Amino acid sequence: MSTDEQALRRTREAVLGGSRTTDAPRDTIAASWRRVSSVGLDPGSGAEIPPLAAAEVARRRQASGLSDVISSLTESLRAVIDAGQLVVVADADGWVLWREGGHAVRRLADGLGFVGGSAWTEGNVGTNAIGTALVLGEGVRVQGPEHFVESHTRWGCAAAPLTDPWSGRTLGVLDVSGPSRGMHPAELALVETVARLTSMQIVARRRAELDVLRAHAAPLLARMSGDALAVDRFGHVAAAIGVRAPERVALPDDLRGGSVWLPTFGQAVVEPLAGGWLVRLDPGVATEATSVVLDLRAEPTLRVDGTSGGWARRLSRRHAEILLALASAGPAGRSAADLAEDLFADRTRLTTVRAEMSRLRRLAGSVLQSNPYRFTPGVAVTADLPDEPTTLLPGSSAPIVRRRRVG
Repeated sequence: MSTDEQALRRTREAVLGGSRTTDAPRDTIAASWRRVSSVGLDPGSGAEIPPLAAAEVARRRQASGLSDVISSLTESLRAVIDAGQLVVVADADGWVLWREGGHAVRRLADGLGFVGGSAWTEGNVGTNAIGTALVLGEGVRVQGPEHFVESHTRWGCAAAPLTDPWSGRTLGVLDVSGPSRGMHPAELALVETVARLTSMQIVARRRAELDVLRAHAAPLLARMSGDALAVDRFGHVAAAIGVRAPERVALPDDLRGGSVWLPTFGQAVVEPLAGGWLVRLDPGVATEATSVVLDLRAEPTLRVDGTSGGWARRLSRRHAEILLALASAGPAGRSAADLAEDLFADRTRLTTVRAEMSRLRRLAGSVLQSNPYRFTPGVAVTADLPDEPTTLLPGSSAPIVRRRRVG
C-alpha cells in the first residue's frame, strides 16, 4: 500500500470510527460519507442487493439509450482494458449493464459483487465512483480507502455521467475500475473526455434527425393558418408558424396524439409526424396550473392539472428528490443552499442545484418559482409516498429522502 493510501486509511478509520482527528477526507468524499452514514449503511458490510435477472438487464440495456454507443465507447478505452482494468457502464439508476475487461480483473470484481445487474448506488454500496457521480452529476475518482465499505478499500475507480444533452437526461455512468495500486490519477480526465465525446455523438445524431423533420414539416406548416409547431419526440422545435416558439416544448410522457394540455401553451391538438409531432395550439385557452401530484409510490412521476387539462412526466431520481424537498418545505420554499443540504449534505454545491432547477423549471413550466425555489402559490400540492416509508426512492442517499423514510 502506498504512503498516500496508508494516510487515507488512517483518516477513514478515524472518521468512520468516530475518533477525534485533525485529518479529513476530501470535501467530495466527506460529504458522501455523511450521506451514506445518514441512511444507515454499515461500512463493515454494505447492503445486500441481489443482482437483476438477465432478462431485466437486457430490458434496461434497451431502455438506456446507450446500446448504439457502447462499441465506440469501449473501443475508446481499449488501452485501459488491455492494461488490466475494467470498463463498466451502468444505467441512470446505478444498475451495472455492461462490463468489459480481462479474466483476472473480472474475477476480482466478482468477489466484490461488482457484477452485471448489481446495484452500484451510494445508497446500496456506499461511496463509489459510479454512485457518487450519479449523485453529483459530475466526474468522480475514488481511491482505495476513500470507499465507505471496507471490502472496497483496495479498489480504485473513476467515473463520469453519460448524458444526452438533447433530451436533458442522464443515460448512465461510464466507469473505469481495478485494484487501486493500478489506478492513475489521470484516468478520471480520460473517462470524462470519453463521456463528453459520447454526448457529442448523441447530439450530432439528434440534430440530424431534427433537420430531417424540419425539411418534412416546413412545407406542411406553410400551407396552414393559426398557431402550430413541428417538434421532435423530445420536444425540440423544428419549425413553427404563427407563434413565438421556444427552442423546446415539454411534452407529456406516452404521447399518442389527440387533445392534450401543455405547460405554458395550454390546450393543443397533437398529430404524429415522421420523427416527431405536429402541435396545433389554441391560444384562447387558459394555461394556469391548479394542482400538482408528486407520485413516488413506484416510478417517480409528476402530474399537473390545469384549468383546461393536465399532463404527466416521469422524473429522474434527482428531480424527484428536489420536488420532494420543495413539497416538504411548503410555501416557504428552499434556497439553493437549503436544497444543496437536502440533496448532497453539502451547502456549497450551489452551481449544481441551480443547474438542476433550471432543467426542472423548463420541464414543469409555471408550476415552480425561484427566490426561493417553491411551488407557485395557489397551486395545490400533494405528495403520494409509499405505504412502507423505507422503500421511498430506493438507492437514493439524499438527506431529504432519509428524513422522510424515518418519518
